[in-house]
Amino acid sequence: MKAAVRKWEAVREFAQGLPEAVMEFPWGPEDCVVKVNKKIFVFLGGLDGPQSPGLSVKLKDEALHGHAMAAPGAEPTGYGLGRAGWVFVPLGVKGAPALDVLCEWVEESYRTVALKRHVKELDARLEEGSAARNAPTG
Repeated sequence: MKAAVRKWEAVREFAQGLPEAVMEFPWGPEDCVVKVNKKIFVFLGGLDGPQSPGLSVKLKDEALHGHAMAAPGAEPTGYGLGRAGWVFVPLGVKGAPALDVLCEWVEESYRTVALKRHVKELDARLEEGSAARNAPTG
């Protein structure tokens, strides 16, 4: 369970680091969400509830959606959100996705609901990071 909590915290931190992302608790302390432009792009729930930590993301890309649905314990998000491409992925099950995969899904969900200027800023950040990693040293 500790690994699931660490993964949940790392995903939350990653999501909050995206351009203009804001963490909110619209239904109380056990219902953490991260939004951009007043739209939720990841439901994180809470850590103290009866369920093990998990997250829900909106994946319109068929390949990513299929990959997420193949994760152990994954299912369409409740309340009818699954019909719109939302997937719930538990983090405390054996074989749960790796952190980098979860962050890729969160980023894709962000891109789905973010404004074009937010996506442009994210792409610029990623390009800068890639250029810095590939710069010659010495």
